[in-house]
Amino acid sequence: MQETPCKIAIVDDHTLLATSLQQLIRSLGNFEVLHLSKNGKEFIQNLNNTSDKPDLVLLDINMPVMDGFETAKWLKENHPEINVLALSMEDDEVTIIKMIHNGAKGYLLKDTPPETLKLAIDEIMSQGFYHSDLVANTLIHAFNKKQEVEDLGLKDTEMQFVKLAATDKTYKEIADIMNLSPKTIDGYRQDVFRRYQIKNRVGLVLFAIKNGLVEV
Repeated sequence: MQETPCKIAIVDDHTLLATSLQQLIRSLGNFEVLHLSKNGKEFIQNLNNTSDKPDLVLLDINMPVMDGFETAKWLKENHPEINVLALSMEDDEVTIIKMIHNGAKGYLLKDTPPETLKLAIDEIMSQGFYHSDLVANTLIHAFNKKQEVEDLGLKDTEMQFVKLAATDKTYKEIADIMNLSPKTIDGYRQDVFRRYQIKNRVGLVLFAIKNGLVEV
């Protein structure tokens, strides 16, 4: 008896690539492509227009109208039973971690070999996730960076202060945001400056960037 095919939706704004991917998916085995969508909004419309829901969505990230981040988050909140496999040209740490955080069960680059794509789909459907070397290395690097931040010895409130001080907000605005008095904020500033040999606010911003407390 033949197994029920895995139902897949493809969301990518490049029509030629999406069509080629559809043909590839159909050639890989027991897979059925339900529909193609150019962005998240169109995908949601396609999803709502049929009772046949996909088991997995192959999701591009950089798309107009509604991108992959928003779409993955929407699926996580509204259809957590639908798996997301991100498929993108982006290989930077921030993008990968954000997609995983938004609910993606795997992340592949678009130059991935067909056999790896099939492996990723199979593992997500059987195990609930596919962690490629790219994702594993990214998460390890992010964890190590977090450990380095923790090793700085900053308390949570001091960490929040440093992050806010690396923006264009005044110290008074920072005090308001943190619900603290300007005098307390001055105390944080003086203490951080003293402990890390920082001379001015520019030096504080450089300190925050160097230690991964803020993204640039």
